Amino acid sequence: MRSLKLPLLFALGLPLASAVSMSAAETWKPLFNGKDLSGWEMWLGKPDPSVAVEGMAKNEKGVYSDVVGANRDPLQVFTVVKVDNQPAIRISGQIFGGITTKETYGNYHLRLQFKWGEKKWAPRAEAVRDSGLLYHMHGEWNFNNRTWPRSPEVQIQEKDCGDLYAIGCQITVRARRPDPTKRLFYYDPLGEPTDFAEKPPIGNRCIRLEDREKPHGEWNTIELICLGDESIHIVNGMVVMRLTKARRLDGAEPAPLTAGKILLQSEGAEIFYRNVELRPIAAVPAEFAEK
Repeated sequence: MRSLKLPLLFALGLPLASAVSMSAAETWKPLFNGKDLSGWEMWLGKPDPSVAVEGMAKNEKGVYSDVVGANRDPLQVFTVVKVDNQPAIRISGQIFGGITTKETYGNYHLRLQFKWGEKKWAPRAEAVRDSGLLYHMHGEWNFNNRTWPRSPEVQIQEKDCGDLYAIGCQITVRARRPDPTKRLFYYDPLGEPTDFAEKPPIGNRCIRLEDREKPHGEWNTIELICLGDESIHIVNGMVVMRLTKARRLDGAEPAPLTAGKILLQSEGAEIFYRNVELRPIAAVPAEFAEK
């Protein structure tokens, strides 16, 4: 196994299976300063008809005619608060959308903590709490009227943390399909390499290895490792999925997807994020490398 030396944050990585541990001296960079949302941009889609937003028009069916758009937050969906005596980003979830880093990242190890709030909103007021960590974001918000930009997603949803959703892109996971009559695929390190994208017969979702989420009211740690076109989803210290061959699908031909912005979703449920930090890597940290 050869050592990789990729000192730049945006340098292209080699496959994760070829990587060895990075130097422990690499410094973590906070992406949240604990005071405000400097370094982030926001975008909000169409509010649910049940939500009153001053100055926004509805059509004859009572549906909002347009999205809220970029860097407007009339209902304070995104705020900085103190939770458990520490600063945190509060995302109310009242309007679908999210915040994204202004910078583009590749070849990195990201970690953050999240904790669910109590509030839920239409159209997901009766559903499980939902959010998500999207990475390698590329393209525009609301492409094809679908709200979130093209990107792979680390699902953050009650009992589903670590799942994959490939949004407008393609990515490969070793997976099994226990029931051929259902389009449910589960990550399996010994499974068949399977391409996930928004098209039949497979679709864009792969279910994580196991549920590692802590009970409601406790903080959870999500980690994401990206190196080249490969990635690892980690929930509370456990690898729940390894992914390879991320591909852009917004050109004439599929192309390697190795970098992009980072996005935290607002998706109908109150959630708090804290200790959001990132470090550049040239190899997979030893504790998460394949044995």
